[in-house]
Amino acid sequence: MLPVIYSDEFLDHITGPYHPEKPERLRAIVNALKTANFAEKIEWVNPQPVKPELMSWIEIAHHQTYIKKVKDIASSGGGYLDGDTPISPRSYDVALLAVSAWLDGVNEVLTRENPAFVLARPPGHHAESDTGMGFCLFSNAAIAALYALQQAGVNRVAILDWDVHHGNGTQAIVETHSQIAYCSLHQYPAYPGTGKASEKGLHNNVLNLPLPPGSDITTYQPLWESLILPFLTKFQPDLLIVSAGYDALEDDGLASVNLQPEDFGLFTEHSLGITRKILFGLEGGYDLQTLSKSVVATIESCCI
Repeated sequence: MLPVIYSDEFLDHITGPYHPEKPERLRAIVNALKTANFAEKIEWVNPQPVKPELMSWIEIAHHQTYIKKVKDIASSGGGYLDGDTPISPRSYDVALLAVSAWLDGVNEVLTRENPAFVLARPPGHHAESDTGMGFCLFSNAAIAALYALQQAGVNRVAILDWDVHHGNGTQAIVETHSQIAYCSLHQYPAYPGTGKASEKGLHNNVLNLPLPPGSDITTYQPLWESLILPFLTKFQPDLLIVSAGYDALEDDGLASVNLQPEDFGLFTEHSLGITRKILFGLEGGYDLQTLSKSVVATIESCCI
């Protein structure tokens, strides 16, 4: 059984009628998974309620003043961190639950020594220590990596970010940690303008692979073979966290990369060749049909 960590509470982060990062994303994915031909192999898991000790983990990645800012905006009825990043009255609580779900995912993977998928929102990889941006409030993947390092048997954690946008927040938080490696494949130039190949991290623990607009699987596949797999395999992670964004799809309007849903099944197969201990967590992906197909392809590859 593959755990999918999900709660209807993740629908309560309201972004407005025209915002691409909307609750319907999760509804489409849930419907697709429940009707998939491997649906009986999915175990739906509710995230643990938010506990007081969760804040200590968030504070490892984010400044207290920023956390309070998100809480205050939500408490006052909502507002915006920037033009792209709305906060609704329940967004703070939902974002805390999303972090909790990612930490639950770490525990599930380490206990079972098999993959798990966190189906949560808001996403996180653009959230820096002192600010959120790009639809993201808290840096879920980075917090999960830092949390994992405190668990028995975990000495190294790798983060693979295949979202079409560079995870500036994730990289900024983890690049100083020798026990964490970060690898990102992203369109460049594109939002947020970071992720140059010359950025290597403090411990040569960062691999950025900027890709030109129009890239497709014929562009990605050689990079897996020549750079990504050697980088991650050499690092020998005890846990692999995948920032699973699905906005590099041809039908997604927020970028100009031409992947197909089945390509993410191939990416997953490559990742499983590194370790079975993989935590997938949803980041971007805004075309509902191809987004849901891509998540199905990801999880199906884990269930084979």
